[in-house]
Amino acid sequence: MLSILLQKLKWGLSFLFSAKQREFREDEEFFEKKGRLPLQTSKKSQKNKPEHVFQSVLDPECTHCGSTENIKRGTRKTKKGRVQLYRCRECERTFTPDSITGKHFNRIVILEALIFYQLGFSLEDTARILKAKFEVAVAPSTISEWVEEYTWLCPYSRMRPYGKKMYHPKDICETYSMAHRQIYKFRFHKAKTRLILEEDYRHRNFDSILEYLENVTSETPHQLFQDGERASRAPLKFSKKQMIVRGKRNYATKLASFVLSGVQNRNMRHEALQRFMIATDSVTVATEVPVYIRKEDLVHMKTQLGFELYTRRDEEDKKEIRAMYTEQEKKEEKKKSSKKAKKEENEKWFNIRYRIAEIDDLPDLVTGHIDFLQIRNGSIHILDYKGEGADNVKPIEQLTIYALALSRLTGLRVYHFKCAWFDEKTYHEFFPLHVVYKKKKGRRKKVKTKEGIYKLNEKAGRIDDMKPMA
Repeated sequence: MLSILLQKLKWGLSFLFSAKQREFREDEEFFEKKGRLPLQTSKKSQKNKPEHVFQSVLDPECTHCGSTENIKRGTRKTKKGRVQLYRCRECERTFTPDSITGKHFNRIVILEALIFYQLGFSLEDTARILKAKFEVAVAPSTISEWVEEYTWLCPYSRMRPYGKKMYHPKDICETYSMAHRQIYKFRFHKAKTRLILEEDYRHRNFDSILEYLENVTSETPHQLFQDGERASRAPLKFSKKQMIVRGKRNYATKLASFVLSGVQNRNMRHEALQRFMIATDSVTVATEVPVYIRKEDLVHMKTQLGFELYTRRDEEDKKEIRAMYTEQEKKEEKKKSSKKAKKEENEKWFNIRYRIAEIDDLPDLVTGHIDFLQIRNGSIHILDYKGEGADNVKPIEQLTIYALALSRLTGLRVYHFKCAWFDEKTYHEFFPLHVVYKKKKGRRKKVKTKEGIYKLNEKAGRIDDMKPMA
């Protein structure tokens, strides 16, 4: 009995000493750096971190053959909840990723622990929160192990010591519910936004974004969101010529795949991903950001900035346009090359359905809510999560309207914005400026990127290729 008591006392003292040492190290780094954040983790910590941990968390490997070519295949019910199963395309066997196998607690408990810890709560406070929320007893040492294991999923961990000194954990992330036809939960990470703007010189002109986000709860005209047209229904149309959509796989897709594998209720997927990204990543500053744009703003963009805005034709106009295509023109089209004929046919289809919007045709008010707002690499990124159908859905109009609205509300140029939609597999990105403004001279036919060479789109009505040329 005495040996057992001595062993427990030894464990308690070792945990207390490690916690105090970690807290002292954070304070020491803060004063040594004088408020400047390290751009990346140290090489020493990277050497100590095994490479397979990063791959097992973000890219599930087959436990039988090691292949990353796999697909989801249902779930398995365990004592602590359901676990995502995968089927390997190489060996055709079913497996559970290494990041899940052997875990005593459900994935939701682990995710919640990471969220509350990254918000600034101590290990003991996080354990008490989990006990009250899930009625499970999680030791602080277990949470510490999770934090260490999933460091790759939480880039905000390098900012956490500085965020704790700026705000209390309960005040670091502002949350506000808005009844705009339905309930939207606006979240704004105050400490992260300030640190991002101070850290990178390329963000020196984005103070207006911080000012707008700080005033959302007090100055948003909520009555406008009851009457205005929704951006998701695309009251405006845009030509898809002279633009590219980059299709790739990045941190957002991998993070979505990891987080959403533990969410059973499909209606909670958006909120679960928003809560995790705003608390743990180093670039997401706000979610469900309300934006709106008035008719006078659209008139200014059309008349003064030269943006091309299109609207739908009514049925009478469509009949008149169709009548313009005579039998003789159709015969001449058959003589042309098939490639050129298809291009002109798409152009005619677009002109039949849409026309350049006149001032009277512009909507009086368009409103919307941005799923994710990020600041990184000198640009403002507007992201929209589209479930497991990002390849089939192309919300270019919706995201472009978001960019135009936020540009008018903050005074920033459309040049500073990037838009993207994503799911667990693909991430599609484009510049909204290329959608609304078409160059008259100096047009390029190809664009070289990190993924490869993209060919500029030639069709006004749709985008066919969202992958680089082979």
